[in-house]
Amino acid sequence: MISVIKIVEDTTVDGPGFRTTVYAAGCPNACPGCHNPQSWDIGAGRMMSTDEIMAVIRADEFADVTFSGGDPMFQPEGFAELAKAIKNETGKNIWCYTGYTFEHLCRDDRQSELLQWIDVLVDGPYVESQRDRNILFRGSRNQRLIDVQASLRKGSVILYAQ
Repeated sequence: MISVIKIVEDTTVDGPGFRTTVYAAGCPNACPGCHNPQSWDIGAGRMMSTDEIMAVIRADEFADVTFSGGDPMFQPEGFAELAKAIKNETGKNIWCYTGYTFEHLCRDDRQSELLQWIDVLVDGPYVESQRDRNILFRGSRNQRLIDVQASLRKGSVILYAQ
């Protein structure tokens, strides 16, 4: 079960192409200037099963998937189960936004399990002083677009080539 704020179909702002974005409830980072502070409280979401979320993802058959929030890494077990189902059933590309760094996630057993299923990670907290409206798919310049599978194979960060 995952606490979900909302699911948005056919969005184009959370990664390339059309995407179904699952907005997680719960975020411990509380970044100043966050565009979604209502998502910080995990209790603000509605509990949804993997099957319920998969029904929405299946229905949006030409869209890839993005996990956003809140912070999906605050609920890593539920999102790992969902990501595994997405990959096994549909093979769709998965992006994930998190306020944690890739290096931090690799050191946490629960969070690193979710990384195994993610294609691209947008990592790092939103930093208001580094806000930049001219960069794609990120809010601030400190955030990185990481090719997760290449990074896991190499053992260090490989940036996603846009």
